[in-house]
Amino acid sequence: MIKIFKVDEQFSDMRIDRFIKKAIRNIPQGLIEKNLRTGKIKLNGKKIKSSHRIKKNDILNIFNVNFHTNIENRKSLYKPSKKIIKSNEKLIIENNDDFVVINKDSGISVQGGTKSNKNLIDIFRGSIIFENTKPYSVHRIDKDTSGIFLIAKNRKTAQLLTSLFRLRRVHKTYIAICHGSINYKKGILKNTLVRYDNNKKISENAETLFKVIDTNTFCSLVEMKPITGRKHQLRKQMLLLGHPIIGDSKYNLQNQSGLGKNKHLMLHSNQIKFMINNVKYTFNAPLPTYFEKYIKIKRLRF
Repeated sequence: MIKIFKVDEQFSDMRIDRFIKKAIRNIPQGLIEKNLRTGKIKLNGKKIKSSHRIKKNDILNIFNVNFHTNIENRKSLYKPSKKIIKSNEKLIIENNDDFVVINKDSGISVQGGTKSNKNLIDIFRGSIIFENTKPYSVHRIDKDTSGIFLIAKNRKTAQLLTSLFRLRRVHKTYIAICHGSINYKKGILKNTLVRYDNNKKISENAETLFKVIDTNTFCSLVEMKPITGRKHQLRKQMLLLGHPIIGDSKYNLQNQSGLGKNKHLMLHSNQIKFMINNVKYTFNAPLPTYFEKYIKIKRLRF
């Protein structure tokens, strides 16, 4: 059986894998990659890569692809209660016709997945704020990282914001508390970070500007401004520097002492800047209470 889809203008310049997930069905990336490689998914009759960007009036042919792994068919879809929806609405910093900015809590995912059902997109899908539309995710932020997160209210804004992130025209600032005393006042971290996608090794260059706000024997308060946007970039780079972020259960060093265990990842996205139609936007997200408390306990100056 062949399914045929014609690309309309709203999806123009979108990656083919994102188009499949957004406009057709949200299936795993690995399944999309496999069917593109084998030619079961073709664009204008030709085999293409997942990074290929589609254009208006392109024709997508899908040949006998099994879509039963659709995320919509999870056994237990997340359905947030009214209380949870209201509590997350209270985190909103900005709400306009095109997007919402929230001060995300630590411990909640942006989108649902195999390891976590509870997620912000499903929560705001049930909010009155998105009554006549739906929330669009336009960037990533780790589950355990707190701070600024943008949600677009329409596809046009989602495409624009996604492009701004891709072109590095969105400037984010993070605050972190790291293990140990960092001996540098400021600098730039340049690393080659390695990740794996379906057993395929991928190496990516990563760059981050950093400034040490305060430091003592046990820990350092650091401001970080990522230039690139790699997965877990800041957490990996601080580990490579020898000063992993406190509370990071994945990227850490053994035999860390003097600080004890901490249930929170001490990484917070506290500012974002970007420009749309010559209008400058700057949003700030206050530190979580536990973050401020930790700073005072460790006698750091901020």
